[in-house]
Amino acid sequence: MTTMNASTDIGFQDALESDADGLADLRVAAMRESLERVGRFDPIRARDRLLSSFDAAATRHILADGLRVGFFVVRTSAKEMLLDHLYIDPRHQGRGVGAAVLAKVFAEADRHCLDIRVGALKESASNHFYARHGFLPVAQDEWDIYYVRRHSAAVSHQGGFQSPR
Repeated sequence: MTTMNASTDIGFQDALESDADGLADLRVAAMRESLERVGRFDPIRARDRLLSSFDAAATRHILADGLRVGFFVVRTSAKEMLLDHLYIDPRHQGRGVGAAVLAKVFAEADRHCLDIRVGALKESASNHFYARHGFLPVAQDEWDIYYVRRHSAAVSHQGGFQSPR
């Protein structure tokens, strides 16, 4: 098990179409515990959900000291960004890798004044992760909770303290 620390170098790399199967396997490993908790673990369905909408142009590998430890998918429209997938190998979770990904996504969203939407499986530890990073719940259905994180300009115009520039 690799231990992340302050000197871990987190980077990102564009995905290729040929990466799809390996990323689907990583998704299955990352989601297994949460899906088992709600009685919905089906590795074929978990793989197919990613593969049916895989878009290499929207997908980035997450690298920790040069090792691929996860991936994320961001779909951007004129109105918002959708963090459609964020999966980290279970052996590398809880070490700041996801926070580094969010910092990158937040910077891009704030630069373009876009809100970020994300959904998380009910009973998943990712719900706490997203709440801790400023996402607010806006809807839910039978299996998922949906969140939004407002871009920094929207937050500062809601009457909160805005530091001088």
